Amino acid sequence: MVATPLEEISTQLESTNLRDRMVALASLRHISPEDAVPLIKKVLNDESLQLRSMAIFALGVKPTAECYEILVKILENDPDYGIRADAAGALGYLGDPRAFEVLARTFYEDTDWLVRFSAAVSLGNIKDPRAHDVLIQALNSSETVLQEAAISALGEIQDIDSVDSILRFAQSDDWLVRQRLAEALGNLPTNKSISALKYLEKDQHPNVAQASRISLGRLEKQTLKA
Repeated sequence: MVATPLEEISTQLESTNLRDRMVALASLRHISPEDAVPLIKKVLNDESLQLRSMAIFALGVKPTAECYEILVKILENDPDYGIRADAAGALGYLGDPRAFEVLARTFYEDTDWLVRFSAAVSLGNIKDPRAHDVLIQALNSSETVLQEAAISALGEIQDIDSVDSILRFAQSDDWLVRQRLAEALGNLPTNKSISALKYLEKDQHPNVAQASRISLGRLEKQTLKA
């Protein structure tokens, strides 16, 4: 009796060779979530952190009814900060509004900046306006990457009330922060946003200037439609 493709993948996921397991996991890309998730679960506790990371990401892009609970459990309990960060990121890909409280709590309570960064990014990805307070606090972090994540996320949730809070970053010494600001302002149609983008359009860094032009174009289209 010839093995089905799913059976072959399942067998390969049990190989003692890490490369075989990684290839098998990657091959689930074109498999339906319902068929893929039971196989992904086989390697969620693999000895290889790299493979576990791949599996967690896969749960985020292969949503089934059980993926949310699996990812929350990993985020709340795994001892490895990289794995917790992966789980936080995967929850953002799921886009499940139930993740808001879990991600907010993670931002406030986790001690590792990478996990908090992933939580902030995912709060933007799930586009929940309740994230305002968490993200405003992230703006005040001493970690530049957390400031970047918060600025981007505030743009993602189209938080008009945050414009005054993020405009101070137009003077940031870090061009990536200024670029994130320019990108976010394109989702925040206010007169202050337009003024700031015209200022950032003259930025010495080409990435910032280009992002500003794109955002200005987006806001102009919105004005025309209105």
